[in-house]
Amino acid sequence: MIRENQKILNKCQVIIDLLVLFLALLLAYYARFFNYSGEHLNLTYYLKTLYLLIPLYFLLYNFFELYEPKRRKDLSNELVGIVKANIFGLTILMSALFFIKEVNYSRQVFFFFILLNSTLTLIERVVVRRVLYRLRQKGLNKKFLLIIGAGRLGRRIIRKIKENPSLGYEIVGLIDDNVIKDKTVETVKVIGDISRLEDVINEYLIDEIIIALPLQEYDKLREIIKNCEKSGVRTQIIPDYTKYIPARPAYDDLDGIPLINIRHIPLDNLFRALTKRIFDVMVSGIGLFLCLPLFFVIAAAIKIESHGPVFFKQERVGLNRKNFMMYKFRSMKQQNDKESATRWTTENDPRKTKVGCFIRKTSIDELPQLYNVLKGDMSLVGPRPERPFFVERFREKIPKYMIKHQVRPGITGWAQVNGWRGDTSIRKRIDYDLYYIENWTFALDIKILFLTVSRGFMNKNAY
Repeated sequence: MIRENQKILNKCQVIIDLLVLFLALLLAYYARFFNYSGEHLNLTYYLKTLYLLIPLYFLLYNFFELYEPKRRKDLSNELVGIVKANIFGLTILMSALFFIKEVNYSRQVFFFFILLNSTLTLIERVVVRRVLYRLRQKGLNKKFLLIIGAGRLGRRIIRKIKENPSLGYEIVGLIDDNVIKDKTVETVKVIGDISRLEDVINEYLIDEIIIALPLQEYDKLREIIKNCEKSGVRTQIIPDYTKYIPARPAYDDLDGIPLINIRHIPLDNLFRALTKRIFDVMVSGIGLFLCLPLFFVIAAAIKIESHGPVFFKQERVGLNRKNFMMYKFRSMKQQNDKESATRWTTENDPRKTKVGCFIRKTSIDELPQLYNVLKGDMSLVGPRPERPFFVERFREKIPKYMIKHQVRPGITGWAQVNGWRGDTSIRKRIDYDLYYIENWTFALDIKILFLTVSRGFMNKNAY
């Protein structure tokens, strides 16, 4: 069997990337000047830019971690890295040409180059992944893994590896002091206890070791790590407190003492928060202006069908647990404040009007919340805000529920576009809200807005 040699793969990847770079520039030149009879610089001048492009892109691809091992790297992250590298590459190239006063180069050539290089590099990376996946399916390019700890964490990592054969891991065995030798755990055999670690490493051809010990056995870590490092085998630890920290924990430093932030929130960054807020203000302002004629039609329909105000306002809990008044089109018959604050809306709720059924099903009743976004109470995208009565109820029953109040609530959210709205599982909704909070990007907001159009406006759970 052939074991992975990451250095060789990386060298091959660099060579392929440079060939793609050359091909993209060549195609970009001919795309611009094919059958063009006017004056322009010949191909030789454009190829000279490779003296800058080759080292530049090598550095950019390294900076955006495009030469990291692909076993655990998501393709979407690789795509984002490729796009970022090409945008930075174009900016640096055009700036360099400007400063050396080379103004005769065609901007269209470089624009085509960026599009072609991004597309071809992505295709190349997909093909490389597929080739590696096929090799691993045939038993080639495997990475041999030893797991220390046959408890809860050990069993969990075994299941994950078996669920994802494309990772290319083969587990050679388990080591544990509490399980007898030759016993199987999740179909993996225990091949010894921790005292035999050094012998096991020498006996088996091991590429990687994962330490998955419970907290009560952490006193053994020092000796385990010492033996692992003596053998030169790559070693990783799964901490037994993972349920208390996010999927992508942020690390800090206090004068040399490493700190793990229990909850990393990208929107704590001032620039990111400001970018999101500017986008919210622009879109909500334009949205209110464009929706004004529709507002008059809905308002007239509500007044014709039933007595009462056009708009319904209700207290909700928002950013930093501060209460605010959220606005909607009234979709129900008039009711007292206590009833509306403590009663959940059900599918065949008798309080709904005919117009109300329609505007709730299509989510038109939510449009006045654009005013809340403009005011700053809400965002276009974020966890849905809840009534104080239910917040107090859920905070005691659902772990991590209150974390949702560390960002602005939204008109739509990751949970809603995945079907978790209305009278559905609050726990599942919180799981999706936490994913959004911890993995926020501007691109994710745009994705959710697009998905809202197709999934959010007409949803079976919107009632």
